[in-house]
Amino acid sequence: MPAGPLGVAGKRGNAEVLVGIDDTAERRGLHIGLGLAQARAMHPALDVVPEDAGADAGLLESIADWCLRYTPLVACDAPDGLLLDITGCTHLYNGEHALVADLAGRIERAGFAYRLAIAGTIGAAWAAAHYGKPESYASGEERAVLAPLPLGALRLPPATVAALARVGLKRIGDILPLPRAPLTARFGSDLMRQLDRALGAEHEPLSPRLPVAPYVTEERFAEPIGREEDVLGTIEKLAVRLAFVLERRGDGARRLELALFRTDGEVRRIAAGTSRPLRNPHDIRTLFSERLAALADALDPGFGFDMARLSVMVAEPAPPEQIGMGGAEDAIEIGRLADRLSARLGAQRVRRLIALDSHIPELAAATVPVQAAAKDDGWAAFCRHRTEAELPPRPLRLLMRPEPIEAVAEVPDGPPLRFKWRRAFHDVIAAEGPERIEGAWWSEHGGPARDYFRVEDKAGLRFWLFRAGLYRDFAPGSAPNWFLHGTYA
Repeated sequence: MPAGPLGVAGKRGNAEVLVGIDDTAERRGLHIGLGLAQARAMHPALDVVPEDAGADAGLLESIADWCLRYTPLVACDAPDGLLLDITGCTHLYNGEHALVADLAGRIERAGFAYRLAIAGTIGAAWAAAHYGKPESYASGEERAVLAPLPLGALRLPPATVAALARVGLKRIGDILPLPRAPLTARFGSDLMRQLDRALGAEHEPLSPRLPVAPYVTEERFAEPIGREEDVLGTIEKLAVRLAFVLERRGDGARRLELALFRTDGEVRRIAAGTSRPLRNPHDIRTLFSERLAALADALDPGFGFDMARLSVMVAEPAPPEQIGMGGAEDAIEIGRLADRLSARLGAQRVRRLIALDSHIPELAAATVPVQAAAKDDGWAAFCRHRTEAELPPRPLRLLMRPEPIEAVAEVPDGPPLRFKWRRAFHDVIAAEGPERIEGAWWSEHGGPARDYFRVEDKAGLRFWLFRAGLYRDFAPGSAPNWFLHGTYA
């Protein structure tokens, strides 16, 4: 025996009206908005269910949550619609038609009636799904899609639609050729705004129900997974992908979210925060391992998870940092690294600095093969001496050999006002010094005494240069030579 018509009744104003009907009720002439008393008079066997707006909104939210598997840009169009921006997402399903087929199949298996339409604008897709033929329309076909549809397809207030009908305008195609100014003056600016948005002449933003993560990676499974070990393995795999992008952009994750999509449409979310920007995959796996252990209820996979998504909800700059190279506890690991590099590249190519007994900059350090360096090479003492003596900072780039320059100084022992280096002239606007450096009295290495100056030119470039020798040591008519030894940038 066929089932009778079914309707959902709700109160609109002071009247009870039908707010939802099934196919049987529609075939028998009932429609949404019809008064409940009239509907019962037409079909006494009508089965009526009271409206539960809260439950309907919750169901719509859960379906929207589930649709996040297709795109992060999902918005609810109450009371019974969803808006999905699938731009740039169709390749994940081998094209637009495959994505639509997957979405339609899942909705149908869940027991919901649906109408799906794709278009270049929100307005055109909404109109096709509610009033037209629910198909996929290419961008640029909006005018052809909208023209035969009623004006209600523009999402206009009922009063505006009724006013337009009274002057004989019932289809969207009726207003397309008409002058805009008289229509706006008589029916309000909302009419033209909605038309322009549907045609694509004005951008209509989509406000997603959830914030869009700056970094997202996901994994789809050929067979659903359910074990916690598999989930953690997937997290580490996704974290490896995130680490590559985060490192390339110099960011680290401060808050992560794992979304697990069950085959029955449920979505499980697990969030985890960090005390500092993080991008190490193993650390991220450990973080979620602790979160899973701390859950009040077990991770219920149902019939399994067929998709997992790891998102970085909050990211912060994480510049490269030198870690684990100065402490004694890392000496063994450093030795292993040096041995591996020496074996692969050659012992003479892996070198380290050692300190020499000289204050002359180019003679104060040397490089030796790392495997031949003694433990007590004086480097730590050299660095400690520079710190304790509060010596001026050395340039970031030190030339292998000082290069001669032509300099002009205001006073004989003062800094240069102008100098020429590598055929370019530099006008000095600021200078610090001198810092006098001399070689050991018993050695001839290093030459005469040097007076070093830190100078800055008009372009903001900073240099470390020196005058070799003192004026008192030169005969009348001759002068010391100038050299450039390094730059600070």
